Amino acid sequence: QVQLVESGGGLVQPGGSLRLSCKASRSIPGIYLESWYRQTPGKGRDLVAQLTRGGNPHYANSVKGRFTISRDNAENTLYLQMNSLKPEDTARYYCNIELLQGNKYWGQGTQVTVSS
Repeated sequence: QVQLVESGGGLVQPGGSLRLSCKASRSIPGIYLESWYRQTPGKGRDLVAQLTRGGNPHYANSVKGRFTISRDNAENTLYLQMNSLKPEDTARYYCNIELLQGNKYWGQGTQVTVSS
């Protein structure tokens, strides 16, 4: 079993930056997709950013140009650099890893609050 632990969330003013991390408990072979989702109370999880097996990033329109997804294979860690944060970015952020054989793993989430 794989455990994913997110960190890096917190309270930040509009225009500020945060870097979220998602560390896996071990090296994971056969990764298909690595993603960040976010969720606000009463709503479903929305895809924010995704990294394909080939390393190609994809972003939700609402975060393009502001967020950057990346990975450090040596550290078994997925990152989400968030710049120019807006109040509407406030949410709980979750990392997700999907394997080629279909297994999906979720972290417990980290809260991001953008407020003055």
